[in-house]
Amino acid sequence: MIVFDLECREGSHKFEGWFGSSDDFTRQQERGLVICPHCGSPDVGKAIMAPRIGRKGNQLPTPVRPEKMKAEQVPSAPMASAPMPPEAVALMHKLATMQAEALKTSRYVGESFTEDARAMHYGERDPEAIHGQATLAEAQELIEEGIAVAPLPFPAVPPEQAN
Repeated sequence: MIVFDLECREGSHKFEGWFGSSDDFTRQQERGLVICPHCGSPDVGKAIMAPRIGRKGNQLPTPVRPEKMKAEQVPSAPMASAPMPPEAVALMHKLATMQAEALKTSRYVGESFTEDARAMHYGERDPEAIHGQATLAEAQELIEEGIAVAPLPFPAVPPEQAN
């Protein structure tokens, strides 16, 4: 398998794609099978990539202490491999609990989310709490129409896929 950084030429969206080989990517692109997951455009090409070259197995990284770094070199955000602060962990648990409680009183509507949200907004059906799937473009259209929507902070499993 090979991973390519891809870019939508229409909306400048960046994403990655996994392919069996470079030729596999080319064949899929020629057949129009490679599309932007953000806007659905088939005008997608490879983005510039910097190869990630790992160190030898017998080499350890040389740690640089922040106090010995220049001010502009000190990272402004925690490192991905560093443990999260306890406050952040507690906040994530609180968010997950709040989402789980909200989903208990919400009905999963799947891919008909945008249609159902519009119908409720325009009074074509009774309002209720719903959740489902929408593309970024669909969600933006709803917001532009004045329909209040928000992404869930954590992925939600459709009821038919739950254990």
